Amino acid sequence: MTYDEAVKIIDSLLVFGSKPGLERVGELIQRIGSPDKQLKFIHIAGTNGKGSVCAMLSSILKEAGYKTGMFISPYVLEFRERFQVNGSMIPRQELADIVEELYPVVLEMKNEDKIITEFEFVFAIAMKWFQRMQCDIVVLETGLGGRFDATNIISTPLASVIMSISLDHTAILGDTYEKIAFEKCGIIKDSGTTVLYGEQPDGVFDVVKKAAADKNNRLLIADTSAVIKLSSGLNGSDFTFCDKEVFSGKTLRLHIPFIGAHQLKNAAAALYTIRAIQEKGVEVSEEAIAKGLDKAFFPARLELMRKSPVVLLDGAHNPGGAGALSCALDELLADTKNIAVVGMLADKDVDTSLSILARHFEKAITVTPDNPRAMSAEALAEKLSSLGVPVEPYSDYSLAYQKALALAGECAEESAIVIFGSLYLAADIRKVIE
Repeated sequence: MTYDEAVKIIDSLLVFGSKPGLERVGELIQRIGSPDKQLKFIHIAGTNGKGSVCAMLSSILKEAGYKTGMFISPYVLEFRERFQVNGSMIPRQELADIVEELYPVVLEMKNEDKIITEFEFVFAIAMKWFQRMQCDIVVLETGLGGRFDATNIISTPLASVIMSISLDHTAILGDTYEKIAFEKCGIIKDSGTTVLYGEQPDGVFDVVKKAAADKNNRLLIADTSAVIKLSSGLNGSDFTFCDKEVFSGKTLRLHIPFIGAHQLKNAAAALYTIRAIQEKGVEVSEEAIAKGLDKAFFPARLELMRKSPVVLLDGAHNPGGAGALSCALDELLADTKNIAVVGMLADKDVDTSLSILARHFEKAITVTPDNPRAMSAEALAEKLSSLGVPVEPYSDYSLAYQKALALAGECAEESAIVIFGSLYLAADIRKVIE
């Protein structure tokens, strides 16, 4: 089997199952030899910040000498990005070989009227590869929610991490912060340790505290005040971290290459998670923490693609992400003439996200992401226009980007291009920029 044939098989599977539950994926994993039983995990759920924290933790653990797997969803660069060991993606032929081995089990279950979804199969591939690679620790990002997410078939992890909660996927997870938090808290397992991102909407803390108590978990709340920013810019941030109960109360001086004040809060969550796994016997030195954070990389999270003019690429696609992007633009690009390139999915809270960000832009260009759930460039343009932003819809990514460059060049003052919205947009337009 070739790599392209393997990806075609994966793409042929249903995106959503006929009913929620972990029985099907649990049986699939069992039938392929229960590879998860030979692995240790850090399990991460939440609405925003999951990917950044996965990248930070994976980089730190790699610097600490551990063979570290990372499973993320969705991908930006290419499909293989979902499966990484020590920062390297799964080789194409290895992915094809595993699909060839596991797909007959999926067909076997289909004949028994047990339909495996695309994400469940992708997760099974990851477990098999991480087992073969003999990973010491796997940093595991949930796909959607937590309670019924395929990744939730694992046993008690080294740490369950709940990141920032925002209103997203409300049709599936619920239409309040409390309901969404309840679904995310499904990853909390008996007698484990839970790390909670330190700034949450009203109601979230109570839900997480109750879930942690019900499962007899030690709860660490990642105090964002422990992080003090020293400097920040388009190359990232320098900061100190100090908590009297973490790392023996030492003050660590650190750097992250990620842009935006929200990434400092994500770094706090990563550092408290490192403390949590240290309590489980995982040795991580201060040097590994510093080097790991400095080398961390994750695409399309306020990624600086070009310096003149400045081109930023961000996957802000919900109100929480829009708020973080808005704060970063206030901090870094308040005095520039900003041009937006936007593409979003219709099932997101587009109106709220645009209302948060519209004030930052002199002009905007809209595009249609390559996804069946995409909002058309024309419909998106109407929404931005109603918010007072001059806007043009484009059908072609390359033409849209060239138009943005032209508009930036026409500005007498310093200008910047900010591309945001769906990660499907980020993946494709990133190739155009490069």
